[in-house]
Amino acid sequence: MGAGGFVAQDGGANYEGRVTSFLIVTCLIAATGGLLFGYDIGISGGVTSMEPFLKKFFPSVLKKQSDATKHKSQYCKFDSELLTLFTSSLYLAALIASFVASVVTRIFGRKTSMLVGGIAFLIGSILNGIAMNVALLIIGRLLLGVGVGFANQAVPVYLSEMAPAKIRGALNIGFQMATTIGILVAGLINYGTAKIPGGWGWRLSLALAAVPAIMMTIGSLVLPDTPNSILERGHTEKARKMLQKVRGTHHVDAEFQDLIDASEAAKKVKYPWKNILQPRYRPQLVLCVLIPFFQQLTGINVIMFYAPVLFKTLGFGDDASLMSAVITGSVNVVATLVSIYSVDRFGRRFLFLEGGIQMIVSQIAVGVMIAVKFGINGDGDLTRTDANVLLFLICFYVAAFAWSWGPLGWLVPSEICPLEIRSAGQAINVAVNMIFTFIIGQIFLAMLCHMKFGLFFFFAGFVIIMTVFIYFFSPETKSVPIEEMNQVWKQHWFWGKYIPDEALIGVNRKIEHGDA
Repeated sequence: MGAGGFVAQDGGANYEGRVTSFLIVTCLIAATGGLLFGYDIGISGGVTSMEPFLKKFFPSVLKKQSDATKHKSQYCKFDSELLTLFTSSLYLAALIASFVASVVTRIFGRKTSMLVGGIAFLIGSILNGIAMNVALLIIGRLLLGVGVGFANQAVPVYLSEMAPAKIRGALNIGFQMATTIGILVAGLINYGTAKIPGGWGWRLSLALAAVPAIMMTIGSLVLPDTPNSILERGHTEKARKMLQKVRGTHHVDAEFQDLIDASEAAKKVKYPWKNILQPRYRPQLVLCVLIPFFQQLTGINVIMFYAPVLFKTLGFGDDASLMSAVITGSVNVVATLVSIYSVDRFGRRFLFLEGGIQMIVSQIAVGVMIAVKFGINGDGDLTRTDANVLLFLICFYVAAFAWSWGPLGWLVPSEICPLEIRSAGQAINVAVNMIFTFIIGQIFLAMLCHMKFGLFFFFAGFVIIMTVFIYFFSPETKSVPIEEMNQVWKQHWFWGKYIPDEALIGVNRKIEHGDA
């Protein structure tokens, strides 16, 4: 068993317990929070490629598209700051909401943040569905952003805290699995609603975001809170009973003692935002900033929420572009299943490194192909064979991301922080993710217009940098209990010097047991 081999190497404890049906059902309900994020990513790009939507809200984009007399470059068809503001305003709201969510998550618990996120997303989806002008459309998007900010802050932490160490990776990736399912379902819905006579299909696409919102709102009401969160709020006996229920055994003394030690350390920290800047938290801070930063600079959200626009730009027809987005969405789901299977067997580092290499190869190949077909001026067409090859290369890239940086970008930051800075660390993770999603979302269409095929080389360059970073600076965290993670940092060649001996929870207990 992978966990047994790892204990000897990195010092993680083997707690008693089994994988209970209560645990699985709880984590599946919580993971539906990812549907909010995924549905929105998938729906936005499809809606912004629908002519009735553009005609109502962004007529200048439609005019630029259809003005044959200008012979506009293929690269610049959709370049509009207002159109990208519609897509990316959500991420700005999510950025701000994530900081508020960190306070709510710490004081009131993880499930309260999920409830707030579900309600905000529900209201936003209704406003988007009935919007008659750009202002109401963007207000709706901002509320969706609040929902995403709260959900993305609370759900990964919830899953990491509930899961036993040996399958924490697989259960946490349930969040990313729900995200990919949301993207795929959104693609299928866009494909169907685009064919509705009367041109109102886009309203249905946007309004159906209410479905994942209702699922998460109801889910948050029936979920229990995590033992870590219950203990953090001072309910010791209640926390013990919850841990016993989650683990399916009354013999939880060792794990519960580690939770108490972590909780006691957390109580000494009055200002987690100030404390996370201390040298002892340097490795967690650096990874909570750089992992989401790098995740966005893989270029994935460009591919996922602009997929229909991108394929249409590259000469695919209207139907073909939406169908191609469904194909990439399907690849995303299947590859995430690969990650669920392999993350606790082969570890986080293996997936990070393999996925990075595969993304580099595919992005360079896409860049070369687009350069050959469209050149600097953007004049050219894709044959059917060309379009199929391009689609294959993009699917090859999406698969690599979906079993590496996609799920691990949420899993690793949620499992590496000690309890006293966990909410702050996750808020930083979400905030960095959202601010760079916003920036790249806002400038992508302009970058495509000006950098042309070079854009794909730009992202490939960043994937090279991030793959090297993981190789040298990200230790393996599979099978290590979440409250004993500092032992991994202490043994790392670079980060070890930042971790004081008193930060090693569980070590003294194991030494005593060893002496006995």
